[in-house]
Amino acid sequence: MSEPRKFDILVVGGGMVGSALALGLSRQGWRVALVESSERQVLLEAPAPAKGVDDFEPRVSAISVASQRLLAELGVWEAIVAGRHCPYQTMTVWDGDGTGRIQFEAAELQARSLGTIIENRHIVRGLLAALAESDVELIDGVKVTGWWQDEGRPEGLRGIELEDGSVLAADLVVAADGAQSRLRQWVGLPTREWDYDQLAIVCTVKTSQSHRFTAWQRFSPTGPLAFLPLLTEGGDEHFCSIVWSQDTEEARRLMALDDDTFAGELERAIERELGAVEAVSRRFAFPLRQRHAKDYIAPGFALVGDAAHTIHPLAGQGANLGYGDVRALLDELARARKAGLSAADDLVLGRYQRRRKGENLTMMAAMEGFKQLFARDELPVRWLRNTGMRWLNQLGPVKNRIAAEAMGLDA
Repeated sequence: MSEPRKFDILVVGGGMVGSALALGLSRQGWRVALVESSERQVLLEAPAPAKGVDDFEPRVSAISVASQRLLAELGVWEAIVAGRHCPYQTMTVWDGDGTGRIQFEAAELQARSLGTIIENRHIVRGLLAALAESDVELIDGVKVTGWWQDEGRPEGLRGIELEDGSVLAADLVVAADGAQSRLRQWVGLPTREWDYDQLAIVCTVKTSQSHRFTAWQRFSPTGPLAFLPLLTEGGDEHFCSIVWSQDTEEARRLMALDDDTFAGELERAIERELGAVEAVSRRFAFPLRQRHAKDYIAPGFALVGDAAHTIHPLAGQGANLGYGDVRALLDELARARKAGLSAADDLVLGRYQRRRKGENLTMMAAMEGFKQLFARDELPVRWLRNTGMRWLNQLGPVKNRIAAEAMGLDA
């Protein structure tokens, strides 16, 4: 093995979470390298203005107020929202097999919005533009081929090997390389996981009625359907990103339909809340699997984002949990730097794990509970959940407390 290039911290994975972490660490004064397999020039390309359903990226995120604050502190939020984005003021959730309905309003929380729907590429683009002006060394267009740790050295170096033959070393390596994290596997951090036996269908649609800056979600026994509002540069309010989670067999049937028939199925599934579905983009489907690493840390190593946990998309919290990881790790490493400690200090990493594990598990358990509750079709269960939704909708302070916690708002 060639002599490695040394950094304080290596971040592997330049997506929304890894890029934010690398930028924040650099601002603290750490010497940071960010490794990303994609070419930065491709990621920095500005998308064309949106005129139709095929102009939007199918992958979007509902960025909470707490995550917005983090991105603002990193100095990138203003650049991100200079592009396409859609803040939503209302969230409406209802049971497709009953009369239960809950509506959350930003105005009731004295907030401008409950969150913002943004295409993932706009977030990454804004972060990469800031990284180009930072001290982070961005190593792009190259894949990681191996992990190594030299416990024989006094400094306890560890690092990665790249496909071009180069070797990088650091006190701390952070894996932000996604749900199928190879680094997590190489380091030997096991996961608890299970398959939902569902596929999530994602695409962009145009509707005859405005989305009214509302995120819509209808539950059915075979899975939830979300219509997330989008906005063109010209302010057209008739586009939505959909995430339709369905049992695998039903999802495959829906994927096989032609666009007009699929649009008709969507209209019925959303109970024509937005009128007719006039256009549908190319559809994608991916399997849903809950995954959680038993440990987020190992000596000189940490997991963040999807590398540590993946969650059912029914609440749109995946990106926000990742940004929660970033916030906690940045806080702990800032304390370490101030105290003159190594980035790999066991106590520092232990505090990060304690802060994030419980919160992530709580959110994952809540989402699993919601999924199981709405999957039950027995009459008593249907009556209880619909009665409960109506009851909760009338309890303003309780309902708003729940919304504030979920959206990262100050209640």
